[in-house]
Amino acid sequence: MKALIVTGGDNPPSSVIRHLSENSDIVIAADAGLEICIKAGIEPHIAIGDFDSVDPAILSQLSTEKIFRFPEEKDYSDTELAIDAAHRYGAKDIILAGGGAGRLDHLLAIRALFERKDPIKEWHTAHESAFLVDRGFKLQASMPINSVVSVFPLSEGALGMRSNGLKWPLDGLKWDCSEFGLSNKTISEEIEIYSGEKPILVILPLDLKISISQDC
Repeated sequence: MKALIVTGGDNPPSSVIRHLSENSDIVIAADAGLEICIKAGIEPHIAIGDFDSVDPAILSQLSTEKIFRFPEEKDYSDTELAIDAAHRYGAKDIILAGGGAGRLDHLLAIRALFERKDPIKEWHTAHESAFLVDRGFKLQASMPINSVVSVFPLSEGALGMRSNGLKWPLDGLKWDCSEFGLSNKTISEEIEIYSGEKPILVILPLDLKISISQDC
């Protein structure tokens, strides 16, 4: 089961959010993400947050049984509350749209969500997307030549990576958690990135044809 969580701040275009919602089993709006959903013509299954910055007229468009309001002073962020709700609905794959601008601590908090026991799998902002490629999996993507691709290890580091179609191949590299591959470039319209023995995070331009599958 796949869940799309839409939050406020530096969101993808409405067309991308609609596409993501059409390929998800449940859509959850996290606080200001409700306005993003309504703008995109999407009625989320539920909305979660303190809603202190949401226009009451927007909030009134959603039935009260779909609204879960929390106090502003709480132990978890609105995005974390939305993720918890998605898990309670049975979602295994969680996609996040938005949250790509604003305070640095918020950005780092989202980055940390890829490290959790049940991590988010994708993060889409206005211009870029981040994909978790779990150990033993590969990412395949189609994009114009000379596109920017960045690869980051998670806290376990990276080992056994491979790639096809990148200017600077990943083959044979061993990284600890402080190392990374920033601003690599594509030399082919089709690329492949293999995670190897550890999960990695791959950042690509938004709205590309992407598939992630087990490396057989």
